[in-house]
Amino acid sequence: MLSLIFIVICAAISPGLLNRTRSILSGRKGPKLLQAIYNLALLSRKGAVYSSASGFVFRAAPTVSLAAIIVAMLMVPFGKFNSLISFPCDFVLFAYLFAVSRFAMILGALDTASSFEGMGASREALYGMLVEPAFFILAGTFAMISGYNSFEQIFGFFDPQNLASMIPGTLAAFTFFCMMLVETSRLPVDDPRTHLELTMIHEVMILDYCGFDLAAIQTANYLKAAIYAVLASLCLLPYSMNFAFYSPLFIFVVLLSPVITGIFESFRARNRLQRNPSYILTITAMAFVAFLTAAIQNMEH
Repeated sequence: MLSLIFIVICAAISPGLLNRTRSILSGRKGPKLLQAIYNLALLSRKGAVYSSASGFVFRAAPTVSLAAIIVAMLMVPFGKFNSLISFPCDFVLFAYLFAVSRFAMILGALDTASSFEGMGASREALYGMLVEPAFFILAGTFAMISGYNSFEQIFGFFDPQNLASMIPGTLAAFTFFCMMLVETSRLPVDDPRTHLELTMIHEVMILDYCGFDLAAIQTANYLKAAIYAVLASLCLLPYSMNFAFYSPLFIFVVLLSPVITGIFESFRARNRLQRNPSYILTITAMAFVAFLTAAIQNMEH
């Protein structure tokens, strides 16, 4: 239960840290640290307006998407706090819950009968298909190193202090960070601040949403970012460390992810749409390098 609470807390703080970092680097004071939560509370109190062209799928998509992410979150341990759900090969269900969340939003966008939203949905489907192999390669890498096949056991026996695990762990952490940028539609793949329909991806898919539905979509996005930050942190910090030092350090590393994202977005331009598939395939290539490194080290031992 504590793992769930800490992930939610980090998801609540992370958007404020990201926006504050970006604001400071551009010479502004920036919004309050919990401004994103205030915005979600405001949206949740507003009613929804639905087009006559949309149907049940459009209305159900945000709730289905958020529900899938919440269930996936239950499988992720937070440092030394165990996950609520753990079973052999749970990472497979985890990946497909993310796919269900994405698929629900794609169907919701297509249900609007809008060519712009359909265009964004096709891009979202392509990028999701390209980034998914990277996750399974990393999951296979950790299963090979630790000898286990569930999140809780994998990271409980994965020790980045060993040289055999340090290189794959570092590569995996960076890969998870890049996957987070793709899954949450951040730079350089997408820009949540853009208003150009021809270049928008995720944002164009949610143009017709408002009120509680928009709050559910944004909440799912915040939780995705926090989940990937937790996975990256699990790859970097040794589980054998003393609990009194490990827990605050783990929280610090998790909250460092939005700060790094803010720095990254302050100095990085958005990719041209034609370059995005190559960029995402590079993420899969990094995951494969981590797998090969671990395989070679296992053969030597």
